[in-house]
Amino acid sequence: MAVHVLYAVAIAALVFPWLPAKVRIRVERRWNNGLMGILNVKIRLNGVVPDLAAQNVMLVANHVSWLDIYLLNAVRPVRFVSKVEVRSWPVVGWLASKTGTLFIDRTKRHDTARVNNEVVFPEGTTSNGSMLRPFHASLLQPAVHSQSRIWPAAIRYSHADGTLNTAPAYIDELTFGDSLALILSEAIIYAEIEFMPPIDAHGKVRRELARDAEMAIASALNLTVANRESVLPA
Repeated sequence: MAVHVLYAVAIAALVFPWLPAKVRIRVERRWNNGLMGILNVKIRLNGVVPDLAAQNVMLVANHVSWLDIYLLNAVRPVRFVSKVEVRSWPVVGWLASKTGTLFIDRTKRHDTARVNNEVVFPEGTTSNGSMLRPFHASLLQPAVHSQSRIWPAAIRYSHADGTLNTAPAYIDELTFGDSLALILSEAIIYAEIEFMPPIDAHGKVRRELARDAEMAIASALNLTVANRESVLPA
């Protein structure tokens, strides 16, 4: 894995600036699939994978782990929105910056206005995958302004028998090193991504849009939203 990361550093520093966009996408996807192979993560897809380059859409997903970013990039290289603190992380922050991550300051209310045509995790933080946190509507405001569409994606990590696997969860006071050790301790991790039909932002306010995306992902994962009434039938 160390060699794989160093390879990414070399490519980002020496090659990426000179590559056409389509070639960069292929290189990113190949590298992220290589990382999934190193970590023994098997990807399972359901639904239609959106072509984000050809459509004015914003991908919206639940958030379990730092692994989510590389998992989604292995399927469809995209531009992520991240908290500004990540920029200062050793190696990871630098790589994120070089691959186009948009960093926002969550303490500045209007900083989210720069978000558009990206991937966002509206929960604002991670969970262990057994529940969904309420979505923050402010991150979806750009979709309302541009009258575009949001594309919900539900992420779930499981064992071979289909039960929930919490090893990838990056939560509480877990360090990155501890999280990586937990992931490497698993023989195989099955990562399931379900892409649901897009939701048109036309005529909707951001709270309505956030609730629609929240309900779609909660329903796909058969989860309730923390601190909210169930969105599923009894």
